[in-house]
Amino acid sequence: MSANSRRAAAVIRNRARANRAEARARRAAATAARRVRTGPRSLTTHVIATGAPLNVVAGAAEALRAQARKAGIRGRAARIRRTLNGHARHAVTVYRYTAEQVAQIVANYKPRKAEYKAIRAALAAA
Repeated sequence: MSANSRRAAAVIRNRARANRAEARARRAAATAARRVRTGPRSLTTHVIATGAPLNVVAGAAEALRAQARKAGIRGRAARIRRTLNGHARHAVTVYRYTAEQVAQIVANYKPRKAEYKAIRAALAAA
């Protein structure tokens, strides 16, 4: 095998690897969006389903939680067991919100940051 053919094979291999990674990311976003449409999910999951960058997801979800508290909207309570620093699993109450509840929350949400405005628009359109 010549050096040129090895290089060509490496380029094809790297391109295939990148394509697989991109397809995985697309499938994950589509799966999250489908799950959000079909039942109640956490506010974080609703934000992730908009395709928002992961570095702003937590902040946007927390802002939506604050708006939910102000509007008196409580999602369906669920108990999960959460591990903290690899130690004992504690029972924690979490809340799951339907798409309709998220639409009510977003109606009151007036973000200032551009990233959050994009998330609000995507949630309002969903």
